[in-house]
Amino acid sequence: MGLQAKNKVESAFSMSSMTDIIFLLLIFFMLTSSFITPSGLPVNLPSSETSDIVMQEVTVSVTKDLRYSVNDKIVGREQIKSELTTLLEGKKGQVVLHIDKEVPVEYLVEIGGIAAGLEANVSIATQPY
Repeated sequence: MGLQAKNKVESAFSMSSMTDIIFLLLIFFMLTSSFITPSGLPVNLPSSETSDIVMQEVTVSVTKDLRYSVNDKIVGREQIKSELTTLLEGKKGQVVLHIDKEVPVEYLVEIGGIAAGLEANVSIATQPY
C-alpha cells in the first residue's frame, strides 16, 4: 500500500524579498541623509579642492543675513564668546566654522579669533568642487 503525502513542504528559504527590503531601506536612508543640514542654520558653504572631514565638537554657523548659531542653538553676536567659553571649558576642543560664502571675512576672523583665544583648533567647513 503506497501512502505518500501529496503536498510536500519545501524547506528552501527565498531571500529575494529580504534583499528587496534591504535595498529599499538603503535608498531611503541615502536620500534622507542628503536632506539633513550639518548645522542649525542653512549655510551656503564655499568650495575648495581639499575638503577634510573633522569631528565636530562645536559648530558655529553664520548665515548670509548674519544670523549666528552655536551647536544648533541660535544666539546673538555678543553671546558667541560666552557660549564657546562654556562649551570649551577646561579642554582643548575642535571648533568648525560653517560660514556662508557671502559673509564678509571680518566675521570669520572675529569668530576664529574668539575660538583660538580659547585654545581651540579652528576649522572652516567647505564643500568639495
